[in-house]
Amino acid sequence: MNDETGAPKKIQVRGARVHNLKNIDVDIPLNKIVGIAGVSGSGKSSLALGVLYAEGSRRYLDALSTYTRRRMTQAAKADVEELLYVPASLALHQRPGVPGIRSTFGTGTELLNSLRLMYSRLGSHRCPNGHYCPPSMDVAAEREIICPECGVRFFGPGAEELAFNSSGACPTCEGTGFVNVVDESTLVPDESLSIDEGAVLPWQTLMWSLMKDIARDLGVRTDVPFRELTGKERDIVFHGPAIKKHMIYQNQTSGASGEMDFTYFNAIYTVENALSKVKDEKGMKRVEKFLRTGVCPDCGGTRLSEKARAPKLRGISLDEACTMTLKELVEWVPGVPDSVPSEMRPMAESICEAFQTVAERLMDLGLSYLTLDRAASTLSTGERQRMQLARAVRNRTTGVLYVLDEPSIGLHPSNIVGLNGVMHDLIADGNSVLLVDHDTQILKEADWIIEMGPEAGAGGGNVIAEGTIKDIIDNKVSQIGPFLSGNAESDMRKRAGRCGLFSYGRIHMSTSDIHTVKPLEVDIPKGRLTVVTGVSGSGKTTMILESLVPGLEAMISEKALPEHVRSLDAGGIRHIKLIDAAPIGINVRSTIATYANVHDELRKIFARTKSAKEHGFKAGDFSYNTGNLRCPTCDGTGSISLDVQFLPDVDVPCPECRGSRYGRDAYRVKYTNKVGESRSLPEIMDMDVNTALSFCKDMKNVYGRLSVLQSLGLGYLTVGEETPSLSGGEAQRLKLASEMGRAQADSMFVFDEPTIGLHPLDVKSLLGVFQTLIDNGATVVVIEHDLDVIRNADYIIDIGPGGGEDGGRIVACGTPEEIALNPESITGKYISFRPSKISAHPTDKTPA
Repeated sequence: MNDETGAPKKIQVRGARVHNLKNIDVDIPLNKIVGIAGVSGSGKSSLALGVLYAEGSRRYLDALSTYTRRRMTQAAKADVEELLYVPASLALHQRPGVPGIRSTFGTGTELLNSLRLMYSRLGSHRCPNGHYCPPSMDVAAEREIICPECGVRFFGPGAEELAFNSSGACPTCEGTGFVNVVDESTLVPDESLSIDEGAVLPWQTLMWSLMKDIARDLGVRTDVPFRELTGKERDIVFHGPAIKKHMIYQNQTSGASGEMDFTYFNAIYTVENALSKVKDEKGMKRVEKFLRTGVCPDCGGTRLSEKARAPKLRGISLDEACTMTLKELVEWVPGVPDSVPSEMRPMAESICEAFQTVAERLMDLGLSYLTLDRAASTLSTGERQRMQLARAVRNRTTGVLYVLDEPSIGLHPSNIVGLNGVMHDLIADGNSVLLVDHDTQILKEADWIIEMGPEAGAGGGNVIAEGTIKDIIDNKVSQIGPFLSGNAESDMRKRAGRCGLFSYGRIHMSTSDIHTVKPLEVDIPKGRLTVVTGVSGSGKTTMILESLVPGLEAMISEKALPEHVRSLDAGGIRHIKLIDAAPIGINVRSTIATYANVHDELRKIFARTKSAKEHGFKAGDFSYNTGNLRCPTCDGTGSISLDVQFLPDVDVPCPECRGSRYGRDAYRVKYTNKVGESRSLPEIMDMDVNTALSFCKDMKNVYGRLSVLQSLGLGYLTVGEETPSLSGGEAQRLKLASEMGRAQADSMFVFDEPTIGLHPLDVKSLLGVFQTLIDNGATVVVIEHDLDVIRNADYIIDIGPGGGEDGGRIVACGTPEEIALNPESITGKYISFRPSKISAHPTDKTPA
């Protein structure tokens, strides 16, 4: 196990039992790229994150002092018999947390730190009288600067004074770049009403109706439909001055009256005044319907105060530099040292080198199109993960185990080349890479592959194959082998022929430019599977999630289209459903059973049993959240947290209910099915969906809902499994459960990268789900990079050709065969076909 120097060559895992792992023994080669493959739920993440990363990070932290450890979040010991030679570990998770409103690409990558330092130490600063002073060592030495024009003495700003998260924040928007402004279109939703009838909604809900009387006194007719008011009258309603009026006021409750002076609050100021007094979420809900988010008028969305925008470097301010793309900045920064006096150049070169090191790594990962001021919340999962990767590897560490959980998320096949380069750089620096992924393009880079399976959940947790790429391809047991070799069947559904592609109609959208996306004219065939693809940053999200989805939502609710959507023909679509990978539920009380509405049915069924009636139990008693039968020790959560002082808090299964969430009395109430099997509700909750289906055949509603979960490929999940623990792909499929089996002729389903976490075999099941929706009349639009999904689309819209300013236009659209032959399509270069399966539905016909 050791090399000639005595250094270990492999991590030795013995008796791993985390989650569904079946007491497995496995060796992980060190200083190599090791891929872990397997179907969803087979135990890949349990091995990589639950064993290797958890123990690698925990043991590293154990080397620190107890004082330090007490102030750090630590993991509990993994359930493994023996684990030898595991290095200190870093994990890049599949779903990085969604950043807050103040986070940007610049702050997330820490490039903005270097840039602020450049402006603080190397920039030309403006004196209080408005004169610019040339760069000087005085700033770095924290000495006063003397203005050569007027002689005034002042100090240059420190880097913190240029931060929008600190003292450099714009005071108007508090460093967010946006402010809430009153949306005039919401103030009078129904112009057929008169003011007396409540046309001015804020006066009805936020302010005394006395404003109607003052408006009347100011010359506004309050007894005619609002649409008949003159321009002058409307101006008084919306913008009238705060005039004081002496009025007789009668209390509507008591009937008492009196004379008082009242100030006129126009409709807009009524909302602004209410907003300024909001103290809680309830108060905000009353006001927010009258608001829209607008760019801050003072900082123009830059987030920075006027003082922070003052310093200049190479002729531009910090806010201007933040609007440059990473590619432009990488070309601009090397010129900084030559722009300062010679004595400052060593310092300038040091600061610039720190910037360039991080920036070039991000360039390698295909993020050259992003600007530093881009809000991190608008970045895709893949973009955020690559930010995380660049941050983790920038210091050229050695001897670290990097656990990469689905790093191919959000990556177009052409972007994976850069990711592969980063992995090989990590190995060259003396690290080890553990790669959990399904994408064969990235798995082929592995020196060694461990395949988990053979099934998901209880049917998984075993090592079914391991070895080199060739070993896996030659192994008849391997499920990933045929996909690595390219011999797997690639046509997984019958596709519509070109001649009948638009036979059910079309959705047409016309947009003006937004972000880096150029004006677009796009058609989407109704009743088909359309895949929108393109390199990272090409504009897929902008076109679909920021244009098509909100545009259709606006049309359906009869509201104004988004400003950049010029026109939209919905083609009869009346329902738009976005199915994304956001986690379901936020706490352990949300389970598969509650989300799929199975638990309520089961509670009713058990309440009708003879045993329940004898004990006086009602349906509510069977709730593990509030019922009398829930476990009193853990209060129905299934686990308890132990405070062990200088060690991390440990969450353990409840010793009373052993994780079932129910007290002992719940086990005494049994339901007996038609074949004579008896089970309690806690026992059903502990079954996987496949097993529960067998027991619940005579429970009509329960059986139907569980059957839907099975058809979605979720049969391996336990009925009582916590929904926050589901992968992105599992969460997406579970969200579909309530939609399956319905007629969907007027519905559009939009999926945002639904193959996250899916094995190629699971992708085949997902395509079956899409087909079921389409068979029921739905229109399905998928943002995706997965080549199997792309090959099986009826219609492809390829955005690009590059990212950022180099993208934003439709470079190709058509059937997969047409895209593959289009020389302008980068995606087309990666599509290959065997004889295709193209449907010839009798209803398909060439549209007029």
